[in-house]
Amino acid sequence: MAEESKLLDSPVLARLMHLPLQARFAMEGSVTGQHKSPHRGSSVEFAEYRNYTPGDDIRRLDWRVFGRTDRFYMKEFEAETNLRCYIVVDCSGSMKFAGQGEAKILWAKKIAATLAYLTSRQGDAVGLICAGEKAAIEIPPRRNPAHLRLIFEKLESAEAKGETGLVQVLHDLAEKVRRRALVIVVSDFFCDTPELMSCLQHLRFCKHDLALFHLLDRSEMDFQFDRPVRFVDLENSFNLVTEPATIRNEYLRQFHGYLELMRSGCHEFGADYRQFITDQSYEKVLADFLIERARLSAGGR
Repeated sequence: MAEESKLLDSPVLARLMHLPLQARFAMEGSVTGQHKSPHRGSSVEFAEYRNYTPGDDIRRLDWRVFGRTDRFYMKEFEAETNLRCYIVVDCSGSMKFAGQGEAKILWAKKIAATLAYLTSRQGDAVGLICAGEKAAIEIPPRRNPAHLRLIFEKLESAEAKGETGLVQVLHDLAEKVRRRALVIVVSDFFCDTPELMSCLQHLRFCKHDLALFHLLDRSEMDFQFDRPVRFVDLENSFNLVTEPATIRNEYLRQFHGYLELMRSGCHEFGADYRQFITDQSYEKVLADFLIERARLSAGGR
């Protein structure tokens, strides 16, 4: 499968394949899987005791507890379920930006394609939303290889252009996805931060598990320009010619304040926040993401 998309790197997949993509919170699905469900079932993972009520299946009575307490208690277990994952890729004009390397949109596509492949390989359902200026391209979650091929095709053809529609796309997703899901957003998040936090609050209120990959270019972080530069807004016609040295300190103050708002907001609303600087290894960012989730899932058991 890896050779079917130019967005996939076979050596990277081989090294990540042993790391499962785990949900941090209970999920709901239609088939048996490896993720915790909010519903009680009869799997091997013990959850709790409850009092016996007439009509309960006596095979789940704990006779050892009865022997000690002379009371009937039922054993309840965690039901395991499959994961439904929505990967949202920001396709606004700002994602065309490339400093000394590849554009953000290409890295977003690689991250999305890799996560989609890993999710599908572990038997879970994965879908894609490309959030552009106009109506978003949406592929609902499915669990078959042909569906994964469609996701790769849409990712490969997606273009970064126009103003961002990310905020509206995330609100719409919260409204229409009724079952709990993992929502992964890959973006530079150049949108109104309070409005973005409102989206996260909306999604978490609907009990979705959130993960944000924040794509940043090194030149945005360091602002190391040494001569007059024309800055062009990639989402509209605005441009500005300025002397970077005169605005660098204020720019960095505002930029670091913005990053702190992102971190604190994600923490407040329980979103998994990951920065990815485009001159770094996306494999390491994904490995850290998967390892941390596996650790939290194991700890929750």
